[in-house]
Amino acid sequence: MKIGDVEFRGDRRKASFYYTAEGRIDFRELIRHFAKEFRVKVWMRQIGARQESGLIGGLGPCGRELCCSTWLTDFKSVNTAAARYQNLAINQSKLSGQCGRLKCCLNFELDTYLDALGDFPQDTEQIKTQEGMAHLVKTDIFKGLMFFAYDRDHGRGKLYALDKERVKEFVEMNKRGEYPVSLAAEQVITTPVDDEPSFDDAVTGVIELPPDKRKKKKKNKPRGGGQGKTAGPPNNRPAAGPNPRSGPGGNRRKGGKPSKGNNRPDKPNN
Repeated sequence: MKIGDVEFRGDRRKASFYYTAEGRIDFRELIRHFAKEFRVKVWMRQIGARQESGLIGGLGPCGRELCCSTWLTDFKSVNTAAARYQNLAINQSKLSGQCGRLKCCLNFELDTYLDALGDFPQDTEQIKTQEGMAHLVKTDIFKGLMFFAYDRDHGRGKLYALDKERVKEFVEMNKRGEYPVSLAAEQVITTPVDDEPSFDDAVTGVIELPPDKRKKKKKNKPRGGGQGKTAGPPNNRPAAGPNPRSGPGGNRRKGGKPSKGNNRPDKPNN
């Protein structure tokens, strides 16, 4: 059980609870709890999924408000046959509305499609020609075209668009035991029907950025000529000579004083 909507009367003395459920529910105990909690007269009404969508409202895939929430009051049953007559792909996610059922708008143009299909020849699933057996792939109802293709070893071949009146003649020829030469000479349009129009970037709004070029990092060369390392460039500096300031007393600090270290005089041997 799921509560879809609650409506209060203007005088706040009655509340209507609309709910959806798979089967019948005994809600007498629930009504007593609601009446005690809200202190109003409670009315429980079970509705279907389509009525629930009409109460909640929303936007359909067409961009307009749901028909069931604006003007549609009579909910007729919709089945997949309506989609097949209109040459729609049986895709549950695309054919279902907000309520999870088939869209009510599938019935709006169904009568127009049925009237147009009355002018098409019957029993035209396949046509035999001298080139081979051609099978019906799809039908353009409003243009009056029927698309046939030959069965090849690698799969379905090229599509040939034929006028419905010409197809009627081929069906009568097959009944008399006569077969047309080929469908290629009888096709109405010569452009491939499977090719979809391409759009420029200005239409789609997609901006393609150039690939990002990454700079290669330079490897640091090792310093020194230790073992296992490559020797660096030769050092052309002259070798350091003796310090001219150092006398027989060894190195001296500034001011003429001898520096502390190993320059002390040796002790006399006894």
